[in-house]
Amino acid sequence: MVGIINAVPPENLDEYKNVFVFIELRNGQLSRPGLEMIGAGMNIARKANEKLIGVMIGDDISKLAEEAGAYGCDIVLGAEGKELKEFKTMPYSYIIGEFIQEFKPNILLIPATRNGRDLASRVAVRSKAGVTADCTELDIDMNGRILLAKRPTYGESTLAEILCKKHRPQMATARPGIFKIPDREEGRKFQKDIRKMKVPAEMMGKEIIEFIPKKSLDLTAAKIVVSGGLGLSKPQGFQILDELANQLGGVVGASRPTVDLGWIERDHQVGQTGQSVRPDLYIAAGISGKIQHIMGMKLSKNVISINTDPNAEINQYSDYIINDDLYKAIPALTEEIKKRKEAKKAD
Repeated sequence: MVGIINAVPPENLDEYKNVFVFIELRNGQLSRPGLEMIGAGMNIARKANEKLIGVMIGDDISKLAEEAGAYGCDIVLGAEGKELKEFKTMPYSYIIGEFIQEFKPNILLIPATRNGRDLASRVAVRSKAGVTADCTELDIDMNGRILLAKRPTYGESTLAEILCKKHRPQMATARPGIFKIPDREEGRKFQKDIRKMKVPAEMMGKEIIEFIPKKSLDLTAAKIVVSGGLGLSKPQGFQILDELANQLGGVVGASRPTVDLGWIERDHQVGQTGQSVRPDLYIAAGISGKIQHIMGMKLSKNVISINTDPNAEINQYSDYIINDDLYKAIPALTEEIKKRKEAKKAD
């Protein structure tokens, strides 16, 4: 399936070159979604034989720019100031809009986080561009000019390829947890351009006196995820998943129906409208395996399904299948892991 975004084209498309990626910062550090954008952008820039330009906004970001260069940016372009320490849509979109006018990038990639989605729409309007949202695949055509942005549609049963042939920059947001973080190369040569930019007062809005971040669970960074579905039958079922996750050093995930029922908080949701994960081990307990959930965990290295239904769809994506009552299998598995850990300590 292919869609075409029609927009008023710039006078000269050839003026637009290179790949911009917005590197989102969290708590004064490079965020995982931001690093994933470097990986996705690097792949496209190398194929197009163009430069990868990382865009960063915050306060005192010189050291962070060095990190971004080590991860693969050819140029790190930044704006810094105390008033830019915390994310604010209007000033951030203004700054990126100014960078777009000056550097004329062919492509701009933004992570599809809460802030990223907000930012992308503002930048698109300011730049009179379209944006393909929540992409799971990003590539460039053979001529190195047209972004091939693919996103799930029809309940994630189909991938739609969206092309923006007449407008620049070609914009896309990319789903976190899908793209690989590139290897870090210490001492890698790159250019750094960090500026003090004056944002119009009307763009700044109200002053932030104190920023209190909401504590949220980042499933995308977990090496082990133990997820539960409707097969748990009751919200208390997550207690045994939590015990298993603690023994394994992992975190608890969930399918959307359990979240909708209020059995567990939405931060734990894995899937199309939740978080996409790629752990070393994914345990699916009482999960049937609808495509909306599969899209969020299919990149897991090893999958174990625990289900009484031998024909459950999740089994098709599993490396190991435990066809048993999860209320028998999980406590037994937890106890066995606990015994082995204690035996190892004794040795």
